[in-house]
Amino acid sequence: MNSSYQSLPHELLAPRTSILQHRALDSDQVTPNDSAELVYTDFTHVRPFTISPTATIDQINARMMACGVRLLFVTETDTVLQGLVTYTDLFGEKPVRYIKEHGGSREEILAQDIMTPLAQLEALSKSDVLKASVGDIVKTIETAGRQHMLVCHTHENGSQTVIGLFSSTHIEKLTGVKLELSTRAHTFADLERALT
Repeated sequence: MNSSYQSLPHELLAPRTSILQHRALDSDQVTPNDSAELVYTDFTHVRPFTISPTATIDQINARMMACGVRLLFVTETDTVLQGLVTYTDLFGEKPVRYIKEHGGSREEILAQDIMTPLAQLEALSKSDVLKASVGDIVKTIETAGRQHMLVCHTHENGSQTVIGLFSSTHIEKLTGVKLELSTRAHTFADLERALT
């Protein structure tokens, strides 16, 4: 071992030493006026789960179940974001629409076929989140009509890193209030489908 390292002082524990217990927040403990950070999933503390763009629908579902999540980031490598895929993408209209347009079977559908691509992802700035309340985040999610709202950090060179997210399900659980997501069209294709 390198001689520049030092051994830290250590001592025996005192009698009746306790263990700090994580106190999970219960419903109704979080109010709209509280800091948004109370309902924020911070990727410096919670690992974001990823999947390959060529993963099949069954592989995506199995990974979501194994990780206990309803959203996976679709990445070229562990860090280069291509899009995201949600539980709704798996069991909503996207697989049916894909088969109708391209043929094949459900089992052949890949993450890249049903994901929301990077070009369509919206995110909040971490600096705005630090100043926001839970009520501000609820209003943002409801207006955007999204189950999840990403949070990113923009580096000096202009590149961005997704550093966390807000989940409507998580917020509902902590506040005890059901979010009312709008059904606004997110793209021109969505708008065209809604009009026909």
